[in-house]
Amino acid sequence: DASSKHIRAVSQSDAIPVISSSAGGIGSIVPTKSSIDIPSKPLSSASSVFVPSSNSEGFNAGSIEKSIHQLASRTKARENILSSSSTRRGKIVPGNDAPALSLADFSDLELLPDHCSRPCWVCPDGTIYLEAFHDLYTTAYDFLVAIAEPVARPEFLHEYKLTPFSLYAAVATNIETDVILKVLRRMCKVELPDEVVKFITSCTNRYGKAKLVLKHNRFYVESEHPEVLRDLLRDPVIATARVAEAAVPAAAGGRGTSSVDKDGFVVQQKAMEMEANLEMLREPGDDEDDENEEDDDESDDDDGSEDAAASGDVEEDGPQAKKSRKDRKKKTFVGVAPSTVSFQVSADRVEDVKRHAIDLDYPLMEEYDFANDQMNPDIPMDLKPHTRIRRYQERSLAKMFGNGRARSGIIVLPCGAGKTLTGVTAAQTVKKSCICLCTNAVSVLQWKYQFKLWTNIPEERIACFTSDNKEPLHPEACLLVTTYTMVSYSGKRSEKSAAVMNAIQSREWGLMLMDEVHVVPAKMFRKVMSSVKSHCKLGLTATLVREDDLIGDLNYLIGPKLYEANWMDLTSQGFLANVQCVEVWCPMTGPFMREYLTHKNARMKQLLYVMNPAKVRAVEYLVNFHEQRGDKIIVFSDLVYSLKQYAVMLAKPLIYGETAERERQSILGTFRTDSSVRTICLSKVGDTSIDLPEANVIIQVSSHFGSRRQEAQRLGRILRPKSYTATDGSNRDSFSAYFYTLVSTDTQEMYYSAKRQQYLIDQGYTFKIVTNLAKIADADCKMRGFKYSTPEADRELLATVLKSENDLEKGQRAEDNAIRKGNADGAALIDERARRVGGGGGRRGRAGGGK
Repeated sequence: DASSKHIRAVSQSDAIPVISSSAGGIGSIVPTKSSIDIPSKPLSSASSVFVPSSNSEGFNAGSIEKSIHQLASRTKARENILSSSSTRRGKIVPGNDAPALSLADFSDLELLPDHCSRPCWVCPDGTIYLEAFHDLYTTAYDFLVAIAEPVARPEFLHEYKLTPFSLYAAVATNIETDVILKVLRRMCKVELPDEVVKFITSCTNRYGKAKLVLKHNRFYVESEHPEVLRDLLRDPVIATARVAEAAVPAAAGGRGTSSVDKDGFVVQQKAMEMEANLEMLREPGDDEDDENEEDDDESDDDDGSEDAAASGDVEEDGPQAKKSRKDRKKKTFVGVAPSTVSFQVSADRVEDVKRHAIDLDYPLMEEYDFANDQMNPDIPMDLKPHTRIRRYQERSLAKMFGNGRARSGIIVLPCGAGKTLTGVTAAQTVKKSCICLCTNAVSVLQWKYQFKLWTNIPEERIACFTSDNKEPLHPEACLLVTTYTMVSYSGKRSEKSAAVMNAIQSREWGLMLMDEVHVVPAKMFRKVMSSVKSHCKLGLTATLVREDDLIGDLNYLIGPKLYEANWMDLTSQGFLANVQCVEVWCPMTGPFMREYLTHKNARMKQLLYVMNPAKVRAVEYLVNFHEQRGDKIIVFSDLVYSLKQYAVMLAKPLIYGETAERERQSILGTFRTDSSVRTICLSKVGDTSIDLPEANVIIQVSSHFGSRRQEAQRLGRILRPKSYTATDGSNRDSFSAYFYTLVSTDTQEMYYSAKRQQYLIDQGYTFKIVTNLAKIADADCKMRGFKYSTPEADRELLATVLKSENDLEKGQRAEDNAIRKGNADGAALIDERARRVGGGGGRRGRAGGGK
């Protein structure tokens, strides 16, 4: 059939399989651009688990470790359900000359008779493939993002992976087990494998059955299932933490009054999930059925109105009755119970209840009923009339506020897609005291500006807390913008800083906003948790990926991944610039290659392939070419020594760690507004927190080894849509921005480049390889008399590079120290694993800087 032929064509000619990190699993489908197989580990989003924070006096950091360990071990045990199914399959042997690949063979899966009308393939190892060209793609995509982790999303065929964490996130948004199985069976081209059914049931049969809700300034353990609460109360610690109470008035949102049942549980109408979040679960013909039902009702009213009036049954066929029937139909479909039961627990025993609930395998999800919080004052803050949020921003916030309460979790949006406005809208919705955590002082100023741009919050209600600016907090509700380090710093503080910190610790914060949450190590975040009492946490990031395993801990501590946007969809809709990614191969010249092969110092070897004369000439050629087009260009280099050399050769301004703030802002301002400055050179200080919407070309001459995060962050510098970006989908084949990565061939840089590009390839980007640009650049440089256009000039450059070893190390240490001084979280931006692989040195200084 057509579908299976298409899949065979993709797997055999257009892509190569990359071996998954799980034994026998099917790996990502990536373009044939790379000849190196990089193991791919699916991103994981974890449960919105209440772990010990500072809400009680008994905070203990060791209890967090214990909770994480317990949940991780249970997660691993459930993953074994799927991994065992893969190992039972046979191996694919491509031929006698090639080794056997440990890929699972699912060729025995039988297609259903109507498989052409179904968009998905569900494999026994939990991998799901979605046909992006299918008519039901939009509905299927919304559903799969809600229950599975995106692994790779190229143009025609997407790959997803069912994980315990992704299923926990689904349950957190009121998608029940039966509904997940029902929709998967409806969309799957084959019979749903028994292993997948068992895995989904195992992950969702207990998780999400109980929540810890803060409403009316009291903590309640809430569930739709009374038997779950009875199980919890069998634990003596939870039982002694319970507080008996009479019926209380219902929420102000109008969910009726509550009552007390025979077990002493408070019975109340359930907080209903927003219909938009459950639209993807409806049957394809539901809308038509509703329309037909309306037509039938209208005809019945016309034909039988007299009989109905005579019998006194007019009310049952009235508009209110029709609405009631439709509501019952929707509730029946999504499996929503009409009411919940709950019991109150003492505020000072909340941490004990959380830990013991985890011991019972009932981790409590966190929800904040902010609308009924009468104890904490509101911030006078509303969106300005000109503020408009986009559809994907609205959908991400709907996941957070879907049932009228605030859920903790993480929202993943591409660079330039408006993460800041999403966070501002979330804070405006909660309207309680909000603490916004950033990575550095520049981000603090940008967040403050964005809050003032999009909302009408009074100036006196905003406070900044940095090493240079320590503003007092408003005595009532306020917005505080600070850095992770200022809050987590454990050294001796100045008197003014200590006073602000005491005010932070003594206040109840309704919302904790965390920008660039992927860069924050779990240890640092635990220190923040021990200092700040917040009822809800929202993490924002563009790249929920690290080269270590700390990202999993962050998901446990913050909450599930509530929403993740598709980069390619936003590009086709005109919300992101359409970027042409190009990898330029630059052959090493003979003298440079000789020194590269014989030199022992890893940092010097890196400098040799960064200062490769062929690369130098290629940079000069590309800068001239794009400046003639009228483009705005950023030249990136991680090595400060090479950055200075390129800036001198190109006669362009540069910004690096030691650049004074006034000079930095002057250069950036001129770059934004003056056509005479079309190119600037940036070190890794420009990876984040620099907003340059005018830039549309990046030339990357060196990078931080194999960091996938840095690659995506740098691409984000040019992702903002341009004024000429089409919004009707016609820009798919026309490029408005260009991302060049210059790679010295036959060096370790080629391996790092392939590893770095993996994340962007998984988002649907393709890298075009250009092998002849070096020859074109050589000829052009000789014609125009560029300094480094002769063999003699190359040897002179080599001699300069070999004499620079001391300057190289000194420059990198100064760069790292400058970053830590201006941004003490800068050390977190370095992936330790990548540093060890690359043999990079550099002393790890202590974060300080005048706290």
